[in-house]
Amino acid sequence: MILLAVDTSAHLCAACLYDTAERAILAQAQEDIGRGHAERLFPILDRVLTQSDRSFDQLDRLAVCVGPGSFTGVRVGVAAMRGLALALDIPLIGVSVFDALYGLCDATHPVLVTIDARRGEVYAQLYETGGIAAGPPQVLSPEAAAALAVQSGAALMGSGAAAMGPFLAASPDAPMVLNESATADLVCLAQAAAAREPGPQRPVPLYLRAPDAKPQTGFALPRRAAVS
Repeated sequence: MILLAVDTSAHLCAACLYDTAERAILAQAQEDIGRGHAERLFPILDRVLTQSDRSFDQLDRLAVCVGPGSFTGVRVGVAAMRGLALALDIPLIGVSVFDALYGLCDATHPVLVTIDARRGEVYAQLYETGGIAAGPPQVLSPEAAAALAVQSGAALMGSGAAAMGPFLAASPDAPMVLNESATADLVCLAQAAAAREPGPQRPVPLYLRAPDAKPQTGFALPRRAAVS
C-alpha cells in the first residue's frame, strides 16, 4: 500500500510517501515555515510525488495529523486532505500528534505526551504500558501535568516537557524525558495510519480549546442609506 502522510499542525509543512509493504519512505519533503501552510502544502505534495516518480492516482491511502497544534495549520491540513481523499476516492486516516509522537518510543512503562500549548498550558495525553490511551487528551497547567507524570510513573515526550521542568526539579521521582519534539515523525504518522481501519467518519481537527483569535465585538459598519 502506498500512503501519503501530511503534517501541518506546527511550524513544519511536511509530507512523505510511505510504502507499507516495504516499510520504507519513498520520498519526503518539509519546510520550516511557521505560517502559510495553505500556500506551500500542494507544492510540497507535488515535490514528494515527483521525487518518487508517482502520481496522485497511484496512492492507496492518505493520512493527516489532526492536531492539536496551530489552529490554522491543522485546519489547512485536514481540509486539504479531506478534499484530496474525496477527489481520489481513497481512505483518509486522521492521527493525533500524541499518537504519532508516542510511535517514536518503544516504552515498557507509561508515557505522558505533552505539547506546549502556550498561554501557560500544555496539551497532554497519558499512555499506559503498551500504548493504550489512559484517558482522553486534555489541556493542563504545567504543574498539573507534572503531578500526573509523577503520579503515574510516566516518562515524558513532547515540547511540553520544558514547561513542566520547574515543577519536576524538586521531585525525587522526576520522570525521564525521552524527547522534546513539537512535531511528530512522519514515518510514525504513516505507520499509525497504515495500522488503522478506515472508519465511516471523516477526520476532524483536534483542537482541545477555543482559538486565540476572537471576532471583534461592538464594531459594525453603518448601513448606507437607501437612495430614492
